[in-house]
Amino acid sequence: MIQFQNTVVIITGAASGIGRTAAEMFAKNGATVWIWDRNPESGNAAALAMQKKQLAVFFHPVDVTQPESIAEAVHQVLKNSRKIHVLINNAGIVRDATLMKMEPHQWQDVLDVNLSGVFHCTRLIAPIMVQHGYGRIINTSSVVGVYGNFGQSNYVATKAGVIGVTRVWARELGRKGITVNAVAPGFVATEMVKTVPQKVLDGVIQRTPVGRLGTPEDVAFAYLFLASRQAGFINGAVLSVDGGFIP
Repeated sequence: MIQFQNTVVIITGAASGIGRTAAEMFAKNGATVWIWDRNPESGNAAALAMQKKQLAVFFHPVDVTQPESIAEAVHQVLKNSRKIHVLINNAGIVRDATLMKMEPHQWQDVLDVNLSGVFHCTRLIAPIMVQHGYGRIINTSSVVGVYGNFGQSNYVATKAGVIGVTRVWARELGRKGITVNAVAPGFVATEMVKTVPQKVLDGVIQRTPVGRLGTPEDVAFAYLFLASRQAGFINGAVLSVDGGFIP
């Protein structure tokens, strides 16, 4: 397995779902992991459960839409560790509606978390990585950011935007020892996807050559690889983790 001893990893939106799975996976491979999430109850519970397994996982409440919240959390991490090696911008929300039914606040809420949140976190952490000449930034996009999806104008806009900024930041930061890549999951069996009607999910599975939904572990392994030192020549890439989904 890829090892992450003496590596500090921040994962946003990691109180549940893919982020929580990734936090435990990184910690089992030697990393010190910080869960950033705006749900203190779930975040504390996740960190405590992993600490009981003797894993170095900690929680700090963070609202990625608020730069002040991020800055305070960065300060807390640096009090404990001088460096931040890996940032995984995993936090995301959905507020689905078709164009003519979507309210402005639904549009803005999703942009604030899924796109502006990625900008705020990266803007504040990238200088720390630059100072030490090393970093791995991984942004979570989606298969729908590539292909689009009915009733998700806001979500698709953010996930397509994430791909765009990933490619820009890869150019800006690559020469400073920092790689920036995106992971584009397909339909993964999380609480978010469980709200999708079963008939729709059955159709998704039929269009997925591997014949199943993804698991949080499938995506977490992609994070793990892109965050490794072995992936140092991968920069500006979008790694699809979608089972070969056919749109």
